[in-house]
Amino acid sequence: MPLARISLTKGKSPDYRRALADNVHRALVEAFDVPADDRFQIVEELEPGALIYDRSYFAGRRSEDFVVIAITAGRPRSSAMKKQFYQRLVALLGEAPGIRPDDVMIIITTTERDGWSFSNGLAQLAVEEVT
Repeated sequence: MPLARISLTKGKSPDYRRALADNVHRALVEAFDVPADDRFQIVEELEPGALIYDRSYFAGRRSEDFVVIAITAGRPRSSAMKKQFYQRLVALLGEAPGIRPDDVMIIITTTERDGWSFSNGLAQLAVEEVT
């Protein structure tokens, strides 16, 4: 049940954005134990200059193709699974839409089960407390 927020600078084609979103989801399914039909994404395009980043912090040289992928997940994953996901995602994004690994930043945040309401104002995943 992760939510993926994908942030990039405005100006990419619809095909580029679609390949980016599709491969984020594919990596989640293949390497992060997410069901194929569990897809919730926000692709936000920012005005030039609105995505502010250091060009070399923990990376080679970042370009104008820099993208931030923030994953909010409902349950923690092991460090090994996260590392596998990071590697799979940058490999897929290298294939399509052609983003260099230096231009991909990934952040994973986890929440409690009652931190999600999928509809109707209900906490569908909350575990009822026994009193």
